[in-house]
Amino acid sequence: MTGKELIKYLEEWIPKAVAWQKDNVGLQVGNPARKVSGVLLCLELTEKTLKQALRQRCNFIFSHHPLLFQPLKSINTFNDKNSRLIELLIKNDLTLYSAHTNLDYAKDGVSFELAKTIGLSNIKFLKKLDSNQFKLVVFVPETHIDKVSEAIFNAGGGVIGEYKKCSFSASGSGTFEGSENSNPFTGNAGKFEKVNEIRIEVLVDSWKLKSVIAAMLKNHPYEEPAYDVYPLANENVNYGIGAIGEFEKPLSQKEFLELLEKKLGLQNFRYCSGSNNKIKTVAVCGGSGAEYINTAISANADAYITADVKYHSFQDAEGKILLIDAGHFETEIHSLKKVKKYIDDYLKTINLEIPVYAAKDSSNPIKFYKI
Repeated sequence: MTGKELIKYLEEWIPKAVAWQKDNVGLQVGNPARKVSGVLLCLELTEKTLKQALRQRCNFIFSHHPLLFQPLKSINTFNDKNSRLIELLIKNDLTLYSAHTNLDYAKDGVSFELAKTIGLSNIKFLKKLDSNQFKLVVFVPETHIDKVSEAIFNAGGGVIGEYKKCSFSASGSGTFEGSENSNPFTGNAGKFEKVNEIRIEVLVDSWKLKSVIAAMLKNHPYEEPAYDVYPLANENVNYGIGAIGEFEKPLSQKEFLELLEKKLGLQNFRYCSGSNNKIKTVAVCGGSGAEYINTAISANADAYITADVKYHSFQDAEGKILLIDAGHFETEIHSLKKVKKYIDDYLKTINLEIPVYAAKDSSNPIKFYKI
C-alpha cells in the first residue's frame, strides 16, 4: 500500500474539499508514492513524535493539526522548530499528512468521537454545513436506467445521511432530430424521433461532481446525453459542525462534571452553571467552538462542551446553559481512536499487516499550577 492509496481511502471519509477554505489539509511533506511501512497518529507533529516514528519504523505520519499552515518565507533549520521538523521528515523519507477541519466536520470525526467518549447516544450534528451539493438530473432510455444509476452511485452520487443510492426517477417522453452526421442510439439520423425516457435525479457533493458526471457519460448509451446540474441552497446533512446527543438517564450537574473529569481525563477545567439542574441533552464541539454556544442553546442543550472559551462568553452563557471549557487537547485527542480503527479496518480488507500506533508523547502543553 502506498501513501497515496491510504490518503485516497481516508478522504472517502474526510474529504479535503469539506474543510474550512482557509485551512491547509492533506499532504504536508513527503512522497505519497512511497510504500507505507507503518503509520503513526498524533494531534500535532513534534520532535518526540517524529523520533517515535523512526523508532517504530513508521514512514507515514497522520496529524490532526497541520504542520504547514501559514506560507513559508524561509526554512531556517538553526532556530525554527518547524524548519527542523521539515528537514528531519525529508532526510528520513517520511510522509506527513494532516486532516484538520475536514476531520472536525465529518460524521464520526472529532466531535462525534467526543460525544461517544462521554457516553451520549442518538448523536447528530449540532450544525450542518451550508450547502456544498448539486443536483444532477439526467435523461436515460428505459433499457439503461439500472446501468447509468449504478455508475452514478459507484462514483459517489446519491448519499444522504445514513443512506446510499438515493435517487428519484420519473418517466416521460423525449424528442430529438439528429443531423445526417449523427449516430443515434435509437431511431434514425435526419428524422424527428420521440422516445420513452426516465428522468433520474441525484444529490452529489461538489467535490464528487466531476467524477460522477464522467461515470454517467461513460455508461450512457446516447451519443449526446442530456443532463442538468443545479446548485443547491439546502444544508448538507452529511457534514457539519459539532455534535449533540443525550444520556439515557439525566445526570445532576455534579454527576455530569465528575463524569467529564473521568471520561476525558481532565486535570482541571472551567465552567459556568446553566438553567437546568438535570443534564440530559448535551452539545459538544471539539477544539475551539465558542462561536456555537448560542447554537447549542437554540438546540435546547442542557450543557455544551468545547474549548478556548473567553471570559465574556462565559458571562453571556451563565444561567442559560452549563458551559464547559474542557481544553483543546482534551476535546480532540479521542478522535485518533476512530482514525486508528478506520485505518485498521482498511488494512484488514486488503489483507495487509501494517502497524498503526498512537503517539506516546501526545499531551497538553498547558500545565496547571497547584498551590
